[in-house]
Amino acid sequence: MTLSFARRFWMVALVLGVTALAPIRAGAEGILVFAAASLKTALDEIVAGYENQTGQSVSVSYAASSVLARQIQQGAPADVFVSANTDWMDVLEQDGLIRTESRVDLLGNGLVLVGAEDHAQMGEIQPGYDLRADLKEGYLAMALVDAVPAGIYGKAALQSLNQWEAVRTQVAQADNVRAALALVAAGAAPLGIVYQSDARVEERVRVVATFPADLHPPIIYPAALTLNAKEGAHDFLEHLKTDAVTAVFLEQGFTLPGR
Repeated sequence: MTLSFARRFWMVALVLGVTALAPIRAGAEGILVFAAASLKTALDEIVAGYENQTGQSVSVSYAASSVLARQIQQGAPADVFVSANTDWMDVLEQDGLIRTESRVDLLGNGLVLVGAEDHAQMGEIQPGYDLRADLKEGYLAMALVDAVPAGIYGKAALQSLNQWEAVRTQVAQADNVRAALALVAAGAAPLGIVYQSDARVEERVRVVATFPADLHPPIIYPAALTLNAKEGAHDFLEHLKTDAVTAVFLEQGFTLPGR
């Protein structure tokens, strides 16, 4: 790796560290939703429509599911939690911090390899694909592989392809999947592993390959009310399950669980 590339990578990483999607606090009267970073584009649109329709204020805190779950454990005043995997929702359920009867598997997603706009496309990734050779001296951008759902799924897929050991020293781990996407978009990493819904929101990258769903655990987004959810949060959670909202999610690259 050249010095100039290293400098550019760390400058981009520093900027992302400053501007990353950080949790926020809602006002006393509003509903506070904690949601996985990959939901931002779709959920921003959905929330705007809900506020116009109902007059109810909704604030959304976007970050990695792991970060949000830990904040709820520490007493953060979230009303609704939407995770990018079932494990972190399971942790909160075991801790008695969500209303179990409200829990629902809301969405699914797919995993893709993204690269620069001029990178060759290969369709579905094949077992013989040499990812290390494709990276050359560059980095593979991923969300944190041992904590953040997108990174966990990505690592599992690479292990299934027997590629993980070959590339793990070249993995650039970001705090969340949108930060990993931004590294590729900025040219700081030639390739990255993100959700298929994320690839649709960034014009500076293209899908190089898709990962077969059987290479990693099912990608499921569960949603639930927190134990101390305020009045009105139930109505918003029910809104997320309506046909109109589902159509928004599907249009932006999400899937339905099990499909």
